[in-house]
Amino acid sequence: MAENKYIISVVGTQVIDGEKDKIEVITTGDYITKNGHRYIRYKEYDNENPEVYTDTIVKVEDDTKVTITRRGEHPSRLILQKEVRHQCHYSTIMGDLMMGVYTKKIDHNLTDKGGYIKVRYQLDFFCDLVSDNEFHINVKEKEE
Repeated sequence: MAENKYIISVVGTQVIDGEKDKIEVITTGDYITKNGHRYIRYKEYDNENPEVYTDTIVKVEDDTKVTITRRGEHPSRLILQKEVRHQCHYSTIMGDLMMGVYTKKIDHNLTDKGGYIKVRYQLDFFCDLVSDNEFHINVKEKEE
């Protein structure tokens, strides 16, 4: 498999106490299908220190479950399963937390050539709502 053969575009929004924050990342990465699941893998680099990065793997199992595993300085693992609340590990600069994750919607049109995935979910801490979140990932083959 060729490395970084795909353009990965990630747009994430977060609403906390009515304040909306948006993050956009465009990078290169890998996209494969293995054992019936689709995997999107990319690196996010620190703007202030380009040698530091987070390795992100998005596993799409079907129309109802997505797992996001982030490895690096602040590792985390989010299990996003439609209409199910999971407790997930979330590492921050302040320390490790267990957060509740409730997934409202998962939508994708991923094929062997790429596509998109959209997920809407809420984060809570001790059952108190922390934020409403959404991410949209587009995957497309790089042009030669």
